[in-house]
Amino acid sequence: MISNQVLQSTLDGIKNIARIELCVVDVDGKVYALTSPQMEKYSAQATEFVKSPADSQEIGGSQFFKIYDEQQLEYILVADGAAEDVYTLGKMAAFQIQNLLVAYKERFDKDNFIKNLLLDNLLLVDIFSRAKKLHIQSDMKRVAIIIEGELGKDNNILELMRTHFGSNNKDFITAVDENNVIVVKELEDSVGAEDIEKICNTYKNYLAKEGMKGVHIAYGTVIGDLKEVSRSYKEAKMALDVGKIFFDDRDIIAYSELGIGRLIYQLPIPLCKLFIKEIFGGKSPDDFDDETLITITKFFENSLNVSETSRQLFIHRNTLVYRLDKLQKTTGLDLRVFEDAITFKIALMVVKYMNYMESLEY
Repeated sequence: MISNQVLQSTLDGIKNIARIELCVVDVDGKVYALTSPQMEKYSAQATEFVKSPADSQEIGGSQFFKIYDEQQLEYILVADGAAEDVYTLGKMAAFQIQNLLVAYKERFDKDNFIKNLLLDNLLLVDIFSRAKKLHIQSDMKRVAIIIEGELGKDNNILELMRTHFGSNNKDFITAVDENNVIVVKELEDSVGAEDIEKICNTYKNYLAKEGMKGVHIAYGTVIGDLKEVSRSYKEAKMALDVGKIFFDDRDIIAYSELGIGRLIYQLPIPLCKLFIKEIFGGKSPDDFDDETLITITKFFENSLNVSETSRQLFIHRNTLVYRLDKLQKTTGLDLRVFEDAITFKIALMVVKYMNYMESLEY
């Protein structure tokens, strides 16, 4: 069904052009939109007109029109005014609303199709048959993009995205759960990773301008067939979660950028705990003091370069060596040795993943 806002906007636009008053009433007499408060008086007459076999009728000098949705009576349109051609203008207004019903029904059908496609609820043969019926081209490059607000799902984001970016009949903007908005974006053949990043930045900047704070965006890999949309969506969903854990300083993240974080994210928690126990014994990186954690972070950022790390930390080289020696005695890992550094780095990521998963339980 068409929203009241769309109906009201349509009536206001027609009134500005045709200079007649209009009112839309449902079969039970409920007024959905009107151009003048005085038009409410036609509610009872519209209810009576429902019983008439005629599709249009003049009642008390005003014109009444029936509007159908696939043979089902949906609305009564009332047109009133001093113009001689009120009937013709009212008929045109009824035709416009009739077309809106068809357009919204088609969009609803497409929205349901895309939702089922994302959730893997369709057989392969159904995907292509329904896509053909809905005039959706199957062999186009597309990518699934997930947008999440600061506090999870925000209906305003869905409406804003549909209003501003959903009018080209090529992109699909929907939601399949209570947490995020999904854009299935159609791409030109020449579009690359940098272009997708720019598209996501456009979304983010627009939502920020509209007052949407803390927006995070993730996207999957580009696919070339409609049946693969679900895979791109699952990748985007993983990218959103992994991004929160290992790339919390970034608002936009791609599935292709997850690196080893993608592997760690798929590990069962009991296996993670066993790994951490083997590496650190009874301790955890969370138990290290701030000075040690800062030293470790800087050392990794500078690719295990002692001189550069000590320079950036404003400490003597020997002080840094002392800290690394102390850490080696505590953990048994020497961060100056590549294999030990890799083990330690992975362990830090595993702990970060465990802490994130535990936070979701509360």
